[in-house]
Amino acid sequence: MPKPESFINNKQSRHGYFLLLVGILFIAINLRPSLAAVGPLINHIGEATGLSNSMLGLLTTLPLIGFGVVSTLTPLFTRRFGIEGTLLGAMLMLVIGIGIRSLGGIFMLYFGTLLLGIAIAFGNVLLPGLTKRNFSSNSGFITSLYSSIMAVGASLAAGISVPLADNYGLGWRVSLGVWAILALIAFFVWLPQLSSLKKSEEKRSFSKAMKSLGQSPLAWKIALFMGLQSLTFYVILAWLPAILQSRGYDAEYSGWMLSLSQAAGILGSLIVPTWGGKKNDQRSIVWLLIMVEVIGIVGLLFPQLGFVPVWVSFIGFVLGGTFGLALLFLVLRSKDTESATELSGMAQSIGYVIAATGPIIFGSIFDFTGNWTYSLLLLIFFAACKLYTGLGAAAYGKV
Repeated sequence: MPKPESFINNKQSRHGYFLLLVGILFIAINLRPSLAAVGPLINHIGEATGLSNSMLGLLTTLPLIGFGVVSTLTPLFTRRFGIEGTLLGAMLMLVIGIGIRSLGGIFMLYFGTLLLGIAIAFGNVLLPGLTKRNFSSNSGFITSLYSSIMAVGASLAAGISVPLADNYGLGWRVSLGVWAILALIAFFVWLPQLSSLKKSEEKRSFSKAMKSLGQSPLAWKIALFMGLQSLTFYVILAWLPAILQSRGYDAEYSGWMLSLSQAAGILGSLIVPTWGGKKNDQRSIVWLLIMVEVIGIVGLLFPQLGFVPVWVSFIGFVLGGTFGLALLFLVLRSKDTESATELSGMAQSIGYVIAATGPIIFGSIFDFTGNWTYSLLLLIFFAACKLYTGLGAAAYGKV
């Protein structure tokens, strides 16, 4: 395992390096379960609350709205509290948000969902900055490591949510609430990092930095690629179980198929950023990923073909790979830690605003047409858009 540059330069101990890496991984594994747990339980929630498909889609969209609002502002928090302090506060907010969501009532369901989305936004934005600061010469490997851990968390939540609710008789609220325990563990694992807290000494204007990024075509392509891959990810996260259940599969099988897609995403997250980090130009990787994604979506379009595990595995692998690649772009296309955090904030803010439209549009199209064909065709259109923006983001350059 390579040592991060900052620890070598500051003569930090191997113990400190190990704690930082473990802390990053514990934060990473908390950035998906509270979201991935919703999809398999969507019918449970709908039956208990009477919410429409459009309103149920909002449970996936609200966190993305939180991502969009908070992501751009994250550098302001790191200048005041440092990356370490901001991440610690985010883990505490995640515990609170998950708890509120599970307490009861429609308002609490949505309010808690918004809070946990804001908490996750901080983690999403700051992990690339940490990678740039501490692991810049090994950014592909470290990005693969933590993005695959994020996929592990998503896969675990997708797979066990229905069994926790049904087989163990905990109900959907407790099944959603158990992830507060994992977030609380991450809070205490990250706590020692406050002893090495570093506040940004960057004096440049935040507004000028954002204006400069807004004028960069490369920054926009990265942001749009981030948004389009996230849109597809959250659509699959929210609606894949419902699609399969509409075709006669039971809730537990559908949840495990979502889990399989997330597990395949682990493989994509491990392979693609490491591969991309060894290349100056990642356009060939973008071509390959989009081709595989379209094959998977076409497979789902024709249920008579069968082979559902194959198609969801293809889609999951690509979603993990494109997510890891998007995170890698934030590191490779930035000049330093501060610019990596700013680019991450801008890209994820714009990206998740785009992504937030996905689950609602997808569910609304089904409400209007009564089948999933048109919704899945829309995903193929988004894949074409992702190809265009991804090719631009993959070409060598700096923001």
